[in-house]
Amino acid sequence: MKGFGSFVAVMAIGLCAVTGFAAAAQSGGTLVALGKIERGEWTLRAPDGSTRSICVTDPQMLLQIHHRGAACSRFVVENDANGGRITYSCPGLGNGDTRITVETPRLIRLETQGISRGLPFSEEYEGRRTGACGPAR
Repeated sequence: MKGFGSFVAVMAIGLCAVTGFAAAAQSGGTLVALGKIERGEWTLRAPDGSTRSICVTDPQMLLQIHHRGAACSRFVVENDANGGRITYSCPGLGNGDTRITVETPRLIRLETQGISRGLPFSEEYEGRRTGACGPAR
């Protein structure tokens, strides 16, 4: 029976490790670092020099830049004070994996990849806050 007690102890330790991992990877959670990002007009610059501007009213929108506005379920994979990573799934539209690093409240690094309407995408941006959002069009 001595061997059985050791087996139970090892299983208990394993269960604690799995439970701890599940707590660290929160389903539907948010990234702590998003609280640092200033709202306003942002310019996203790709490595090829192309840019796009977006009005960030809620930094959560940066997590699904390719599936913006879609109702998707999210899973937090990494989460710390300076950034994190999420995966998400949008029924009928596709899925994605986004990593964001907050350098300052006005400067971010964003990497996202996934599938949209059956086609793969991979995007990388440096984002800078450029001012207040303009009037709604």
